[in-house]
Amino acid sequence: MTPDFFPQKTPFPQKVLSPQKPGAADAKPASAELGPLPEWKLEHLYPGMDSHEFADDVAAMEREASAFATTCKGKLAALAGGPDGAKVLFDIIRQYEAIEDRMGRIISYAGLIYSTDTTNPAHGKFYGDTQEKVTNASSELLFFTLELNLLDDALMDRLMQAEPLAHYKPWLVDLRLDKPFQLEDRLEQLFHEKSTTGRSAWNRLFDETMASLKFDVDGEILSLEPTLTRFQDADEGKRKSAAMAIAKTLGENGRLFTLITNTLAKDKEISDRWRGFEDVADSRHLANRVERDVVNAMVDAVEAAHPRLSHRYYALKAKWFGKDKLEFWDRNAPLPKVPQRTIPWTEARDCVLDAYKGFAPEMAAIAKRFFDEGWIDAPTRPGKAPGAFAHPTVPSAHPYVLVNYLGKPRDVMTLAHELGHGVHQVLAGPNGALMAPTPLTLAETASVFGEMLTFRKLLAETKDQAARKALLAGKVEDMINTVVRQIAFYSFERRVHTERRNGELTTEKLNEIWLEVQAKSLGPSINLSAGYETFWAYIPHFIHSPFYVYAYSFGDCLVNSLYGVYQSADPKFVENYFALLAAGGTKHHSELLKPFGLDARDPAFWQIGLKVIDGMITELESMEG
Repeated sequence: MTPDFFPQKTPFPQKVLSPQKPGAADAKPASAELGPLPEWKLEHLYPGMDSHEFADDVAAMEREASAFATTCKGKLAALAGGPDGAKVLFDIIRQYEAIEDRMGRIISYAGLIYSTDTTNPAHGKFYGDTQEKVTNASSELLFFTLELNLLDDALMDRLMQAEPLAHYKPWLVDLRLDKPFQLEDRLEQLFHEKSTTGRSAWNRLFDETMASLKFDVDGEILSLEPTLTRFQDADEGKRKSAAMAIAKTLGENGRLFTLITNTLAKDKEISDRWRGFEDVADSRHLANRVERDVVNAMVDAVEAAHPRLSHRYYALKAKWFGKDKLEFWDRNAPLPKVPQRTIPWTEARDCVLDAYKGFAPEMAAIAKRFFDEGWIDAPTRPGKAPGAFAHPTVPSAHPYVLVNYLGKPRDVMTLAHELGHGVHQVLAGPNGALMAPTPLTLAETASVFGEMLTFRKLLAETKDQAARKALLAGKVEDMINTVVRQIAFYSFERRVHTERRNGELTTEKLNEIWLEVQAKSLGPSINLSAGYETFWAYIPHFIHSPFYVYAYSFGDCLVNSLYGVYQSADPKFVENYFALLAAGGTKHHSELLKPFGLDARDPAFWQIGLKVIDGMITELESMEG
C-alpha cells in the first residue's frame, strides 16, 4: 500500500472503523426475534469475483496507469509552465482522479468480499491477488503527486488561482503539506511496492489469526465477538467465564501478537525516520490535518478529567452492584434488575430513521437508501469481519455499511453511528475521489452526531425510571469508552512506539504498559485482575491504523459541542451542518467549525464536550433516591 502517512491520497478508500464495543456481535444466526436481516448487494460494484466486468476493469486500470505514466512522468514542469498551464494541469489531474476512482472500486470490492468471510481461502486469495495488482498499477502513478510537489511554488500559487484548475486548489494545497516528508521517487516506489509483503501482510496475518481464534467459554467454543458479547450478559458468572476464556487464548498466542506489534512498530519507526517525523504520532496528525498541540490539549483535558468522569462513574456503578470494586468483566455489564429485551431489526431501522428525520428529512432520506438499496450487511456469520464499519468505496459508486446485529441497545447505537458515516460519505462524494475523503478527526463527526440524535430520541421516549437510568448509564459508558478509553489506547500506543525505538518489547513489557495505562484511566473502582493484562492484543486499531484512536475522542467532544449549539436553536445550524459534511476533505477543521462559533485550538473547547459527560453522571447520581 502507499506510505501510511498519506491515507487520504491512496487509491485504497479507507473504511471508517467503529471503536471496539463489547456486545456488538454474535456468531449465532438471526433469530425470529430479530426478524430478517439485510445482506449487502456487492453486485452494485461487480457481478462476481470471476466476472468479465471485474477482469476488464483490472485490465483497464493497468493500461490507463501505464499510459498516464508514459504521457506525464518527468514532463509536469514543462506542461504546467506552458501558456495554458492551468487547463493542461486540470486535464491531467482529472485523468489521474479517474484512474484512482477505478482503482478504488476494484480494491473496495475485493476488501468487502474478504470482510464477509475472512476465513475463506478463496476470499483471502482474491483479496491478496487484487491488492497486489492494484499496488503494481498504482506504482505507475506514484511519481505524480511527488512531481507535483516539485513544481515551483510561485508557479503553483499562480496556476491554482486560475480556472479550471482552481477546482482542485484544496487538494493541491493539502498535498503540499506533505512536501517536507516525501522521499526521492525510487525510494517512494520501494516503500510502496514492498508494502504488500510488509505492513499489509502483517495486517492480514493479524486479521486471519483473530478470525480463527477459538475461546472455550464453559465448554462452548466461540470466536472473539460472541465471547465479547458475554460481557453484556446479566449473569456475572458468564461474564467472568468469557473474560477468562479471552485471557487464556490471547495469552497462549501472546508470542505471535507481540511479534506482530514489534514488527509493525519498527516498520513505522523506519518510515518515520526516513521521512523526518519527530514524534511517533506526527505522521497520523499530518494525515488527519490536525496540529500536534491540538491533540495534546485534548489528551491533557481528558486525562485531567479522569476523576470526575470514569473514576466517578465506575465508583457509582460499583455501588449499584453492591461492591467496593467492579471486576474488569463487569465494566460494561447491564445494570442489575433491568429487564433485557431483543430489539428487532425493523424497530432499530425505524428508530434511527425517525431520529434522523427529526433533525432533517434530507438526512433520513439518505440513510433510508442504505436499507432500501442493499447497502447494509447485518447478519452475523462465521468468519465475518468483527465489529462494524462504513466503507465509502468511491464517489462513482456508493458506501456500504457492515454491522453484526444482535438486537441489543448498543447495536442500535452502532447502526446509528455507521449510518452517520454513510450519510457523510454520500454528501462528500460529489467532491470526487481526490477531495471526498475526510480526515479521521472530522470523519467521526456525523457518526457520533447520528448516535447522539438516536440516543436523545430513545431517552425522550423512555418514561420508566429504571429503563431511563439504564439507557443513560449505557450512553455514559459508551462516551467513556469513546473519550476516556480511546485516549488511554492512544497513550498505550505512544508508550509502545516510543519504547520500541530502544529495542523489542517483550510480552511482559507490553502487558505491564497496558495495565499501567488502564489503571490510570479506569480508576480505583475497577479491579484489573489476572488475565486482563493480555487484552491489548485484540484491539485491531493498533495494527491497522496506528494512533487512529484519538479521532474518536476528537469526534465525540466535537459532537457534544455541536449538539450544544443545535440545542440552542441556532436557525442556521442544519444548513451549516450539511455544509460541514458536504465539504469532505476540502477544508481545515478550523474553517469548518467557525460558523458554529467553535475552535478546537482553544483548550477550553474540550471542556465543553467533557462537561456533557459530567452532566449525565450528575443526572445518574440524582436518580439514586
